[in-house]
Amino acid sequence: MNRIELDGRRAVVTGGAMGIGRAIVERLLDSGAAVAIWDKDRAEAERTAADLAPRGRVLAVAVDVTRWDEVRAAVRATDTALGGIDILVCNAGIAGPTVPLVDYPIEEWQRILDIDLTGVFLCLKAVVPQMIARNYGRIVNVASIAGKEGNPNAAAYSAAKAGVIALTKSLGKELAGYDIAVNCITPAAARTRIFEQMSESHIQYMLSKIPRGRFVELREIAAMVAWLVSEENSFTTGAVFDLSGGRATY
Repeated sequence: MNRIELDGRRAVVTGGAMGIGRAIVERLLDSGAAVAIWDKDRAEAERTAADLAPRGRVLAVAVDVTRWDEVRAAVRATDTALGGIDILVCNAGIAGPTVPLVDYPIEEWQRILDIDLTGVFLCLKAVVPQMIARNYGRIVNVASIAGKEGNPNAAAYSAAKAGVIALTKSLGKELAGYDIAVNCITPAAARTRIFEQMSESHIQYMLSKIPRGRFVELREIAAMVAWLVSEENSFTTGAVFDLSGGRATY
């Protein structure tokens, strides 16, 4: 494993208690960053922080990313503990049901957009001002191949992740005059607890679309994120980095 230089940097990873988020937290810690795990599940976040404490400075912050007051409180708590935020990885998200659009529950549509898209917006809105003030920041938003191509029977998730891609491009242009890089990644499915929200037929559909013939490994996602949030990534912004195993080549 190549060690990306993140010594002295302060990072936030939303949804960092498990799955993709935890893998990213581990990689950032191993690269020298101090990391705040923002997660709605306080107990899981605290367990993860305790597990990873031997690898570096890590703390757990309970926050619902759909609530502006909680996001602002999480920023204050992180600033107090770490002294600021240099890196933001917006990873928190859910898949929701896999059913045709005509049968899609309206309340589930709203819930998924609130978490997967509005939650990203609120975290960005809360953290970006201090990055502007310091003229430094690295942001990675976790989108999905579904946001590029659309997965059938996953209308809300696909729409939300497409929104994350567009939001990334918009903010990247807004902040291009600063030393702030705003990029997103579009992974194919990885074997995490999010599979519990999907039907087996939907899981097999996703696998069938990946030319490499397997799901992406968590370590592969974390490796790409680690470089994107490094100081070395000083030019690319507003971009989409593919992790779909050849499903998308753009």
